[in-house]
Amino acid sequence: MAKENGNGEQQYGADSIQVLKGLEAVRKRPGMYIGSTAENGLHHLVYEVVDNSIDEALAGYCDDIRVTIHKDNSISVEDNGRGIPVEMHPTEKLPAVEVALTVLHAGGKFDKSNYKVSGGLHGVGVSVVNALSERTEVIVKRDGFKWRMAFVRGQTVKKLEKLDKARDTGTLVRFKPDPEIFSVLEFSWSTLADRLRQLAFLNKSVSISLKDDRPDEPKNETFFAKGGLVQFVEWLNRNKKPLHPKPIAFTVTRDEVEVDVAIQYEDGYNENIFTFVNNINTHEGGTHLTGFRAALTRAINEFAKQQGSLKKEDFTLTGEDIREGLTAIIHCKVREPQFEGQTKTKLGNSEVEGIVKQVVYDQLRTFLDEKPAVGRAVIEKAVSAARAREAARKARDLVRKKSGLEGAVLPGKLADCSLDDPAMCELYLVEGDSAGGSAKQGRDRQFQAILPLRGKILNVEKARIDKILSNEEIRAMITAIGAGVREDFTLDDVRYHKIVIMTDADVDGAHIRTLLLTFFFRQMPELIEAGYIYIAQPPLFRVARGSGKKEEKFYAYDDKERDEYIKRLSNGEGRGTVAVQRYKGLGEMNPGQLWETTMDPGRRTILRVTLDDAVEASKLFDELMGDEVEPRRLFIERNAKYVSHLDV
Repeated sequence: MAKENGNGEQQYGADSIQVLKGLEAVRKRPGMYIGSTAENGLHHLVYEVVDNSIDEALAGYCDDIRVTIHKDNSISVEDNGRGIPVEMHPTEKLPAVEVALTVLHAGGKFDKSNYKVSGGLHGVGVSVVNALSERTEVIVKRDGFKWRMAFVRGQTVKKLEKLDKARDTGTLVRFKPDPEIFSVLEFSWSTLADRLRQLAFLNKSVSISLKDDRPDEPKNETFFAKGGLVQFVEWLNRNKKPLHPKPIAFTVTRDEVEVDVAIQYEDGYNENIFTFVNNINTHEGGTHLTGFRAALTRAINEFAKQQGSLKKEDFTLTGEDIREGLTAIIHCKVREPQFEGQTKTKLGNSEVEGIVKQVVYDQLRTFLDEKPAVGRAVIEKAVSAARAREAARKARDLVRKKSGLEGAVLPGKLADCSLDDPAMCELYLVEGDSAGGSAKQGRDRQFQAILPLRGKILNVEKARIDKILSNEEIRAMITAIGAGVREDFTLDDVRYHKIVIMTDADVDGAHIRTLLLTFFFRQMPELIEAGYIYIAQPPLFRVARGSGKKEEKFYAYDDKERDEYIKRLSNGEGRGTVAVQRYKGLGEMNPGQLWETTMDPGRRTILRVTLDDAVEASKLFDELMGDEVEPRRLFIERNAKYVSHLDV
C-alpha cells in the first residue's frame, strides 16, 4: 500500500508504480489496442485474426480463409496455412501456440525470415483478441496431428492436447467477445463482408469466405478476385462510364518494395485514389501516394507535350486537372514499413516515394506510347477540367478565406455567434427559413450560429467545381465555415468545430441531409475526418397531458418510446386525455421546443459522422448520388425493410 504523509495524503513512492502482468494491461485499457470497445473495436478483433491468415498468404503458405459468425455471436477464422507452431518455446518454456496467444509482442513477424512483409507489425494481434474474449479456442493442424487449447479472458484453462491425426495443416481460432469489455456484441454482416471483399481484391490468390449461422439471417458468400486490383477498380467503377475499357495495371518489385497499381478514368468529376501498404488501408496517404501523384502528373504532361495537345492552350495541366475522374488503387508491400502514429493510416518511409514515383512514371510512359488513344482521351478530359478550373477561379475567390474575415463577407442570412473560439462554436445548417427562424430565436447566441438553407443544394456528385462554387447555398456554407474548399481547404481556419446538419424527419429532409453529406465528403472530407460534422436528432413525437403549469410532457424519438410515454401518462388520474403530436417538420416547433429537444447541449442527441472506410463511403455516394439509376433502385430494394418512418 502507498504510504501517507503527515497530512493524510498518499505519498508518491516506488509502491505507487503498478505493474500489470501478462494480458492485464489489455483488459485494463482495451482502447489502446483496438481503438474502442464499441462496434469498431468489436469488428477489429476479427480483422486481427484474419490478418494473421493473410500474412500466411503473403508468405505463400495459405490460399483459403473461412470466417464464420456462429449462432452465439462468436467468430471462427480458419485457414490452410502452416499452423501455429506447437513445440515448446526455447525461453518461455511453454508451447509456442500458447506464447502467441498469451504474451504481448510475441509472434513470427519480428523475424523477417518467416514473413518478408506483414500487416500485423506489433505482434499483439491474436493475444489481444484472446485477452478481450470471454472464451477462445485454438485448433492447430500441424506435424501430422490436430492440437487444441482453450482460454478464458486470456488465461489458459485447457493446456495443449494432441487430438486425431491430420493430413493437412492450418489454424482455427474461435473467440467470443467479452460482454464485460464490449458495449456492442452483435457482429455486422455488411461490415465484415466489406473488409473481406477488400482483402480478396488485394490478395488475388486467396479465397475468403464469410458464413453467417445466426438463425435470423443465414448467409454465405465467397470473395475471390483472380484479377486482383484490376477487378477492384472495375468493381468501384461498375456504376460509371469508363473512358477506356480496361484499367491500366502493373506490378513491379524494386529494391524489395512491390508496387501494385491499377487505374482507370471515368467520365465523372471526382478523384478516387485508395492506398494500401501490406493490406493496411492508409487512408491518410503518405509517401507512396505522393510518389504516385508526382509520377502521374509528369507522365501525362510529357505525353501531352509530345502529342502537341496544349499548343492552343494558355495554361498547363495541374495534378488536380489530371486526376479528375480517376479511380486508382496503389498497394505497396514493404518489408519495414514506418507508419505515422499508432493508427497505421499514413506511410512515412521516404525511400518508398522515390520507388513508386519511378515505377509509376516508367510504366505509364510505356503504356501511353503503346496506347496513345487512351492518353489522348485522358488529356482531353484534363484540358476540360483545366478550363473549368480557370472558370471557377473567380467564384473560388469569392469564398476563399484569406485572413480572419478579411476579404470574405459572411452570408447575410447567417446568424453568427458571439464567441470566436472555434472549439466552443457550433454552426447549425437548418432546412428552410421557417425552422431557421425558430432556431435563431431558440439558440444560445453565445456559441451557436444558424445558417438556414433554402431548398435542396446542388448534387456535387454530378458537378464540376465551377458549377459547385456558383451555387448560392454552397457558397454560403463555404464562406460561413471559413476554411476554403478542396485544395484550398485549411482545417486550422474552420470557424466551428461542430457543424450540425438539422433537417426535417421526412423524405425531403433525408434527401437534403444526404446532399449535404455528399458535399462534405467530396469537397471537405477533412471536416469528417476531424469529427466536426454532426447530425441533429429532433424528436418525432410530443406526448403530453394536462395544461399550463400542470402539464406533463415527453418527447419521443420513435414509435416504441411514444407508446411507452402514452402508457405512462394514461395511468395517471385526472388532467384530461393524452395528446400526441407528430412533428413532420422542424418549423412546427416553437423556439423553446427546438432548444430543449434538439439544441440544448445538456439534453439533445446529436450523431457524429465518422469515416471508417473511404472505399465503401465512395461506393455508397456513387450508388445514391451518381448518374446511374439502377444502383439506386437496387439499394432501395435491399434496404426498404429497414425504413421505420416514411412521411407519416
